[in-house]
Amino acid sequence: MNKIKELFVKYKEIILYIIFGVLTTLVNWAVYWVLARIFSAQMENGDLFFSLFGMEITVSMFTIFIANFVAWVAGVAFAFVTNKIWVFESKSWKPSVALKEFWLFVAARLITGVLEWFGVPLLVAIGLNQPLFGAEGFVAKLVVSVIVVILNYVFSKLIIFKDKKEKPEKSE
Repeated sequence: MNKIKELFVKYKEIILYIIFGVLTTLVNWAVYWVLARIFSAQMENGDLFFSLFGMEITVSMFTIFIANFVAWVAGVAFAFVTNKIWVFESKSWKPSVALKEFWLFVAARLITGVLEWFGVPLLVAIGLNQPLFGAEGFVAKLVVSVIVVILNYVFSKLIIFKDKKEKPEKSE
């Protein structure tokens, strides 16, 4: 039992990062599911909503986009709070510190989001389109997901939450 406790203490940050990462994914999926259910009446409507660059956007596609976007925002907000408090133990909630961390966190997640949005199709296009679990190109999705998780951890550890404890105020 002591060995397990020792390992947990040694790898606490990484273990908590993985646990809260799984929970973040569940928050994202749950919010998406709820919104998709709420929008289900509109999603059944295949009417043209608008046309963008020659692509027809239907009501169904638009509501899926909105549900997915709101789910992403909820996931990022959940991840920020859990990463700040429990994973990286950043103590300061001063607005200047917390807002800086928040905007850096969102910027990092946008960067890795873009990597994911474009990385998977790129890997598939260069030949990493092997199916896994019955889904074409899922190997590319897994490769990019691993890279994204690692980059999110590195950004959080080295840039966003690098100053874990609030610095004492200078007295005059």
